[in-house]
Amino acid sequence: MKRFVALALALAVVAVPGTAQAHGPAQPVPNYTTKTPYEPQQRPREYQPAPRGFVPVFTENVARHGSRAMSDSDDGDAVLAVLQRAQAGQGLTGLGAGLVPQVQALLAAGAAVGFGNLAGLGRQEQRGTALRMEARLPGLFADIAARHRPIEVQTSGVTRAVDSANAFTGGLTAGNPALAGLVQAPVTNKDLLYFHKQPQNADYQAYVDGDPDLAAVLAGIEGRPRTAEVARHVVSRLFTPAFAASLSTGEQTSFARSLFELYCARPDLRVEAPGVDLAPFLSAADVAWLAYLDDASEFYESGPGFAGRTITYAMARPLLDDLFAQVEAEAAGTSAKGAVLRFTHAEEIEPLAVLLQLPGSTKQAPRERPYTYDTNPWRGASVAPMAANIQWDLFAKDGVYLVRMLYNERETGFPPSCRPIAKGSVFYRLTELRRCFNR
Repeated sequence: MKRFVALALALAVVAVPGTAQAHGPAQPVPNYTTKTPYEPQQRPREYQPAPRGFVPVFTENVARHGSRAMSDSDDGDAVLAVLQRAQAGQGLTGLGAGLVPQVQALLAAGAAVGFGNLAGLGRQEQRGTALRMEARLPGLFADIAARHRPIEVQTSGVTRAVDSANAFTGGLTAGNPALAGLVQAPVTNKDLLYFHKQPQNADYQAYVDGDPDLAAVLAGIEGRPRTAEVARHVVSRLFTPAFAASLSTGEQTSFARSLFELYCARPDLRVEAPGVDLAPFLSAADVAWLAYLDDASEFYESGPGFAGRTITYAMARPLLDDLFAQVEAEAAGTSAKGAVLRFTHAEEIEPLAVLLQLPGSTKQAPRERPYTYDTNPWRGASVAPMAANIQWDLFAKDGVYLVRMLYNERETGFPPSCRPIAKGSVFYRLTELRRCFNR
């Protein structure tokens, strides 16, 4: 009975279409960029059945940690400092006065969780994703249990990733208690799952810290007149004209961007801070521009980046190699593992998405034409939301192996150079994937 209830709850979650796909000044859904809470992107009844006779024999994933508390209290402290200064000089509007307790409550929730740590929603996201994985592959997990095949778990070693792994595997064992003794303790693999911080990628770290092209393009984007206009509009709604005028353009911009960061953090803490709502304090048009500034930074630091350069994503190659190595080992009969589960961060998901040419992840920006929403489909909310995941399922029949890829639980094709087994199919021969990825 418990298994039925758990699976039913997980399968009841459906996708919210159109996440972060707006191109104009206002958006049809709130844009929380890479802080967007997770939603599966396909309904269970829409999945293609495996070709006749093929059965699942192995699965693996790469998943971002779930929704979390903000990394630290800096943005909240900065916003409160300005609000309290204004409050002392009677410089708050009625709307501005209402923001003070909202920020205080959000900071208290973040502190209670532990800044940077997995939130209650993050645990729910991972548990639900695990239960849906199990529901999609019941034969595989029954075989794993019957044959006592190990389930390997790897993490970046960061607390929120480890907690995400435990929440995910807890979902698996809730759905099928026979798996409990087969789930291995999480092991840390920083080279695969925290590679952006490792010594072998010092060239990437130098790029983020001091590349002149990167510094110039981001300064140019933030320095556009629209940024100052938005900042002025934000403060004009919260502060009296006299107090707003006392803030420099830089101070107004800093305040607006910090408030936007809190706005993005709020949905991830909805379990711990259900009464907090920051939407009234930012207009849809202001959110759209502030989200663009945030996405631009992600695009150039961890996404496709500059045309002709690979510095932002080439470092994900070992992770892609490991995805291949695991399915190849299963096909070769040299591995007993039933599943390999990996838990990581947006900085790893985004470059891996480029290498896999996942939808909306590949278009680079020429140096002379910087990234904009109007000219590029890349959006943090769709590429790497909280708990974003890439899953490969391996199917077998008579020595032939097929791979299906899911991206945020949507069946997703491999790059166009790879040929599926039939037009419109989401299944690919493993040998074909080896060919088109030049392995």
